[in-house]
Amino acid sequence: MFAFSEIVPSLRMLVVLTALTGVVYPLVVTGIAQVAFSSTANGSLIVVNGKTLGSSLIGQPFDDPKYFWSRPSATSPQPYNGASSGASNQGARNPGLADAVKDRIKALRDADPDNKARVPIDLVTASGSGLDPHISVAAAAYQAPRVARMRGLSIDRVMSLVGEHTEGRTLGLLGEPRVNVLELNLALDGIR
Repeated sequence: MFAFSEIVPSLRMLVVLTALTGVVYPLVVTGIAQVAFSSTANGSLIVVNGKTLGSSLIGQPFDDPKYFWSRPSATSPQPYNGASSGASNQGARNPGLADAVKDRIKALRDADPDNKARVPIDLVTASGSGLDPHISVAAAAYQAPRVARMRGLSIDRVMSLVGEHTEGRTLGLLGEPRVNVLELNLALDGIR
């Protein structure tokens, strides 16, 4: 049986550690984040003319041919749902995945029937999170002729914008160069 003298110090320690780790530590970390990394700490929101248009960290669906299209999302009940981040969990031999890929290829071909180039894989398969805001440079180059034609721009001008919005490898060596679709589409909308 425990002695009362053992319970009181344990309860004091519980209260002190709860205050330190449950209140003080989160407030200090949040304060540092707000001072040092305000934009990132607040979701990397993209605000134009006082209106929040999205986050540079979460993809958005685009299906208008005048825009670059994002990587498909497997989240439900709607695409790019941050509350249900996750992949489709369909394996390479799953008929459902094969059908989804065929449908996505058809949508890309229907939007740009003259484009006979091979469709980049990231335009027809979802990422592991289903929230990826980026596409590969190859996926952007594949879509550039359609976007240029739909907007009445030269392919060189569109590819120049792709280059301006291409992010390099993380720390110079991790991952592949990538293009943030929302930021690129907003830049396209900014062209007069």
